[in-house]
Order: sequence, then C-alpha cells, then structure tokens
Amino acid sequence: MITREESVAIRAGLVSVLGDLRMPATPAGLVIFAHGSGSSRFSRRNRQVARALEARGHATLLLDLLTLSEEAVDEVTREYRFDIGRLAGRVIAAIDWAAARPDLAALPACCFGASTGAAAALIAAAERPARVAAVISRGGRPDLAGDALPLVRAPTLLIVGGDDPDVIALNEAARRRMAGPVELQIVAGATHLFEEPGTLEEVCRLAGDWCDAHLRSRDHGGRGR
Repeated sequence: MITREESVAIRAGLVSVLGDLRMPATPAGLVIFAHGSGSSRFSRRNRQVARALEARGHATLLLDLLTLSEEAVDEVTREYRFDIGRLAGRVIAAIDWAAARPDLAALPACCFGASTGAAAALIAAAERPARVAAVISRGGRPDLAGDALPLVRAPTLLIVGGDDPDVIALNEAARRRMAGPVELQIVAGATHLFEEPGTLEEVCRLAGDWCDAHLRSRDHGGRGR
C-alpha cells in the first residue's frame, strides 16, 4: 500500500530533472526507472511495471531524463534520446539524490531501463556499485553502454520480446561482455513494446521476482558510493 506520493526535482549538473516518487510504508528497495527513446515518466508501460513492484513493497521513482526544453528539441531532431552519457548522468544524479535523503538512504536500489534507458541504467550501476543492487532492462539497448558493461557488478536481468529478433541479438552480445551475474529472459510472443496480451504482465512478474531476490536480501544502510 502506497503511503506517500511526491513530485521531486533532482539537480543534475546545470539542470533539474523531474520525477514521481511513490513509497509504501516499509519499502524493501527503491526502483529507479530510466525511460527509453521518446518517452517520459508518464510511460504507460513503465507505470504498469512500477505499480506491480509497489504491490510487492518496493518504492519507485519514475524520472524524466530530459528537461522540457530538451524534449521539445528532441521531438524534432532526436538528438538527445541517444545521448547515453547525458541520460546516464541523470540516473547517477538520482541515485546520489536518494542516497542523501534519510528516508531513502538505507534502501538498496534497482535501476530499471527501457530501450536506450537500459544503457543509462547500466552505466549508472557501473558508476555506483555500492548503491545499485540490481539492474533490469526491458526491451533495452544494453549494447549502448559500451565499455561500462564489463564493470557492472549488480545482478542484471535482460528482458526481451521473443518476436524482437534484432534486440535479442543485441542483448545476447551485451550479455557476453558482462562480467557480473546476468540473465536473459525472452518473453514468448512479445514484440518490442510488449503490447501483446499478457506479455507486459510477464515483464511485471519477472521484474518483481528479480527485485525481491536482489533487493530484499541486501542492506545498503550506511554504505558509500
């Protein structure tokens, strides 16, 4: 049961990014959502997954990785949605922001990325290994994390639609580059956006099981970055 909802502004360098934080009474962990290309914190799919994780007792933070002015430019040029360094920096800013809040500091974090947001989540996990206990990618582009892939220590779940062969290949290639624990789950009958009946529910189940396994078993209280 959610006991608190809060709209937040997180400083990331010279800008602030907006987010929606939802907290159950005694959260087991915090799941930070990094959206994909051309999306936002209002993504229907990410919100459905977030609600499923909240029902399991996890706090969620859905972020806008681009400012309003950047989004307006990106709608025309698409120049920011593949700026992985920019996106990753803002996920890292959110991790640091949570670490500085007394009500969130003790919670192990999971970075959940969709599409290009998956690369941002993985880079953030590589940069903040003591804070990030798990990573989940949904229909993601982990390959875009590049040289950060071998540095990710957090257990990572890659979820891909069975009818999304190009992305399956990219995820398999990324998995081979990763040194930490990594698992690839293919959802049968799903295309890239998991719009087919029952497929997003399977994503929710897989993500929930991963968070339960890797957030409930770890206590990050008092640990550094």
